[in-house]
Amino acid sequence: MSDDEPKQGSAEDQGPVRITEELAERLAEKREELFEEFEIRDEFPPAVLREAETRTDGVDDEIEAEIDDRRDLRDLTTWTTDPIDAQDFDDAISIEREADGYRLWVHIADVTHYVTPDTSMWEEALERANTVYLPDYTIHMLPPVLAETVCSLVPEEDRLAHTVEMEIDDETLSFETVDIYKSVINSDERLTYSECEERLEDPSLPLGEENTLAFELADRLHEQRKADGSLVLNPRRDRAHTIIEESMLKANKAVTHTLMWDRGVEAMYRVHPQPTPDQWSKALQEIQELNGVSIPGDAWGDDPRKAVNAALEESPERQLNKIQRAVLKVMPRAKYMNDPFGGHHALNFDIYGHFTSPIRRLSDLINHWIVHENDVPETLIELCDHASDKQQDGETAERLYKQFLQEQGLDPHAVNNRGVTVVADPEEAKHTV
Repeated sequence: MSDDEPKQGSAEDQGPVRITEELAERLAEKREELFEEFEIRDEFPPAVLREAETRTDGVDDEIEAEIDDRRDLRDLTTWTTDPIDAQDFDDAISIEREADGYRLWVHIADVTHYVTPDTSMWEEALERANTVYLPDYTIHMLPPVLAETVCSLVPEEDRLAHTVEMEIDDETLSFETVDIYKSVINSDERLTYSECEERLEDPSLPLGEENTLAFELADRLHEQRKADGSLVLNPRRDRAHTIIEESMLKANKAVTHTLMWDRGVEAMYRVHPQPTPDQWSKALQEIQELNGVSIPGDAWGDDPRKAVNAALEESPERQLNKIQRAVLKVMPRAKYMNDPFGGHHALNFDIYGHFTSPIRRLSDLINHWIVHENDVPETLIELCDHASDKQQDGETAERLYKQFLQEQGLDPHAVNNRGVTVVADPEEAKHTV
């Protein structure tokens, strides 16, 4: 299970879900009700929007002026992989095979070049703390006019990035070296997840060899995590998702280990407490009683996370959600803290934090600032608490909105993946979900 999994779905072929004007109004009213209850800021103040628009002017000249002070990686083969409906591309990867391992670059949009503590965009991001994703409705942390332009690593355009360069040992998959620096990159191509799968099927296609190598490393990292006791609640993920998830986890781990062990500084670490033995026992018993599900005998006495992984690997498709729910019911909430004490139980990492999504998470934005400036905000503890609270508020609002959609006869998954269109004739809105 990963905190770093993107929260966007893929568009499907059936077309948008058709709803009536009356239902559209009820959905809008429900959103407004939730925004008020959880103090979610839907509209950006005009001053913030004006500031964001100003920062998109003269992009090429500004990047050219930055090149001398950054590492020029524009000739390095680089690409992004995102859902088909992604509106911004905030992470890209590069990879090379070396004699004794792999060299993996994870390039993250350099948001803090544009959003700094002296800007109104920074203050607004601090208040919002994260992007909130409701089915077919997104409340952004940063103005899209900035996030979807200069901060988006679009193909064949020079972009400012914050790069995590990792030399990974071939045998242990541990870090030989970690280097974090500001860079200029130029992405060769924007791939969707399905396009990535096509390149993996036919390595002769452009970026086919690079994606094959990236999956080779990602698959090894994934299997190592499972063997070490990392909880993997989605065991049937495709290869494209595996590449991105494992690359981002590795980069996040590299950054936060550097902050803690090399610099000894406070940051916004991600801490996930573990359930009590009784809670784990209850979850495992509930899983064992599911029809068609069995926890292998040798897994019972081992780490409960490994027992869950084993059950998920062998369970029928129809029971996956029930197993996941049984685990999530007993899992304490992960939270942001200014030190990593306690580690991340689900991932089984002793130190972990977020760095790879500064467009949608305050923690990543703050950690980018700390890494580059070595300057820890005086209000860091308050920011950790605020980000934790706002994440919980966003998740609760998302859950309640999904429940409301179901009460209205809509499938939240279909609405999220296909979007909605409003039709005048109620008959046209029938039987679309």
